[in-house]
Amino acid sequence: MAIKTKQYITILLLCFIFSLDAYAQETKKELPLSKILLTLQDRFKLQFNYAEDAISEIKIIAPTTDLSLNETLIYLEAKTNFSFTLTDDNIVLVISKAPDYALQHLAKVVVSGYIVKGINKLNNGTFEIDISDFDILPGLIDTDVLQAVQAFPGIKSINETVSNINIRGGSHDQNLILWDNIKMYQSGHFFGLISMFNPQITQRVALTKNGSGTEFTDGVSGTIAMETDNAINSTFKGNIGVNFIDANGFADIPLSEKSSLQIAARTSISDFTETPTYNNFFERISQDTEVENNTMDIVNSDKEFNFYDASLRWIYQINPKEKLQVNFINVANKLVFNENVMSNLVNDSRESSLTQNSIAGAIKYSRIWNSKWQTIFEGYETDYKLKSVNANILESQRFLQENIVSETSLKLKANYKINDRLQLLNGYHFVETEVTNLDDVDNPLFRLLVSEVVRTHGVFSELNYKSKDRNTNLTTGLRFNYIGKFDKHILEPRLSFSHKFLNYLTVEVLGELKHQNTSQVINFQNDFLGIEKRRWQLSNANDIPVIRSQQASVGLTYNKSGWLISAEAYYKKVKGITTQSQGFQNQYEFEKASGSNEVKGVDFIMRKQLNNFNSWLSYSFMNSNYSFKDLPNKTFPSNFDIRHAFTLGTNYTSKRLKLSAGLNWNSGRPTTSPVTGNEIVNDEINYAATNSDNLQDYFRVDVSALYDFNLTNKTKANLGVSVWNLLDRNNVVNSFYRINNGEVIEVKQYSLGITPNVVFRVSF
Repeated sequence: MAIKTKQYITILLLCFIFSLDAYAQETKKELPLSKILLTLQDRFKLQFNYAEDAISEIKIIAPTTDLSLNETLIYLEAKTNFSFTLTDDNIVLVISKAPDYALQHLAKVVVSGYIVKGINKLNNGTFEIDISDFDILPGLIDTDVLQAVQAFPGIKSINETVSNINIRGGSHDQNLILWDNIKMYQSGHFFGLISMFNPQITQRVALTKNGSGTEFTDGVSGTIAMETDNAINSTFKGNIGVNFIDANGFADIPLSEKSSLQIAARTSISDFTETPTYNNFFERISQDTEVENNTMDIVNSDKEFNFYDASLRWIYQINPKEKLQVNFINVANKLVFNENVMSNLVNDSRESSLTQNSIAGAIKYSRIWNSKWQTIFEGYETDYKLKSVNANILESQRFLQENIVSETSLKLKANYKINDRLQLLNGYHFVETEVTNLDDVDNPLFRLLVSEVVRTHGVFSELNYKSKDRNTNLTTGLRFNYIGKFDKHILEPRLSFSHKFLNYLTVEVLGELKHQNTSQVINFQNDFLGIEKRRWQLSNANDIPVIRSQQASVGLTYNKSGWLISAEAYYKKVKGITTQSQGFQNQYEFEKASGSNEVKGVDFIMRKQLNNFNSWLSYSFMNSNYSFKDLPNKTFPSNFDIRHAFTLGTNYTSKRLKLSAGLNWNSGRPTTSPVTGNEIVNDEINYAATNSDNLQDYFRVDVSALYDFNLTNKTKANLGVSVWNLLDRNNVVNSFYRINNGEVIEVKQYSLGITPNVVFRVSF
């Protein structure tokens, strides 16, 4: 790394240290109930279990510190319309006395602070990230949702991007990514280096590896569901922030007593300045692409990249029983550069470009009919477009490529509360997905336009049982799917069971069958300028089958005296994958075959909380293999077979200061090498057995720090510093081979080097 960049980091760290301010004195005034409960959790070493939307608008004067726990709970009941019940496992159940919330089903937190504060494990097998209560993770200062989920064991990205997240050995297109129940076909800015979902408006994230609810379809490997705050805010609040990548803002605007509007926006700062972080990101995404390398006669210049996102959430409480919610999101990435050539002493220049856009809108209407019945209607339209214009200046040719996904979804759900222990969910779900692919060349004239549509009808039913002491939870159900185009009927049972015993042990059993009709494929490595090579496609029930999965897991968790020890063993099989969807760059790069992926593994985590310190160690073992009956090597390790992965992290958190450091190590991903001494046969690379070698081990150390302080009585600020890959290790994330002048050349792609970042945010 250059000396100039190291000096840059030193200056940033010094600025951070000297910016520390004295703590502001607190006065006795009404505070949000949610903030008071967080303070009481730390004081009494327990967990409050509540629905955030139910308490978000409640403010009271905090109970005095001389009160006992029992006296504190009595005080809270007197000041609010909630009951506070302490269970044997040191959890306080916060339940509204109002009839409107008698329908309300709360998934119980079985582990609070699963990794760090704000990350919880629920008794239905789901992991929850509460961003409003989130602590800090190594290398992250803004809560990047899709980077944060990679802290869980069993979840990795083989190339360090949020657009290639692998849940238990699955490819990224096998993940169901939802933003307020809208399916998103794009996940990242900078073509995958950061999440495209603004953390200022995203309040909660639910990660499900297995045992998902019957209302969800797609996502045969896992579900990442993000939610905005669904409460109506009575007072204006907002923030503005800037870091080395973007500037962003957020506002929560009360429109009336019954309505509030949330708006968030973010844009890259590359039009104003290019920071070391921006330069590192740009070099990372352009490695071994036409943006970085062209033919010897062509010079690329005027490279520009920018992105933006804007999101909106509006809520209107029609009356005490009816609520309406509207969501909107618009995201864009744009890369532009010029290709230049000198011909007959005349400089000729043409522009090449790559754009990636997502735009989506949704509506949600809920009605409480009585103390037992509630109905919810959800509908969305989501559109994704990837477009590139590749100027071949030597041939006077323009190559246009487009990949477009347009999806409409309608869902109707009915919740019926049978009694205090049983709740029934029934529903109907319709999805229409259209995928269009265009390849257009102007010289010679060639145009290929393919557009396909698949419509799916789903009916689902799910029963939830919880024991009187809430130590046992069972959710089981069945989803029936009908795909009209293929006249295909698919039944998918789902199961989630957990039981807590001896006050500190929890056993968990999860299982599911799922399917999906879409996948991402690579036709050629230089498609879309080689930046985002994957394009979405629909199943056709022939050479591109409907993808189907079956998964089962069993786990045991110990949680006592600040210690957490959890282990989960799982088995997963995914049928209907294709070679094109797995990203081969060896002898199977241009093969078209379908097969299956079988994965066996264990996820393990150990965490210890001690005063202001929190430390964790996680380990994942995974054995993932392909089976393709039409290939010469019928069974071999998958491209995502990261056999061993290890993470060690620690946090320090005080009232104002948060510090975090961690290291990540994993064994190298599989790769295929040429046969030594006989590399070329018949002008083609002579490969050894598929995925019989591995890249070098991956190793990365990250650090981060955040400091909160007051600018005025009503204005708060925070300053953060992070360094990604502190040791500047050259990690190889991909390797492939090409023939050049009769010799085999190895091409290596590297992860990010040492990358600093700084954030400054003002909240008001």
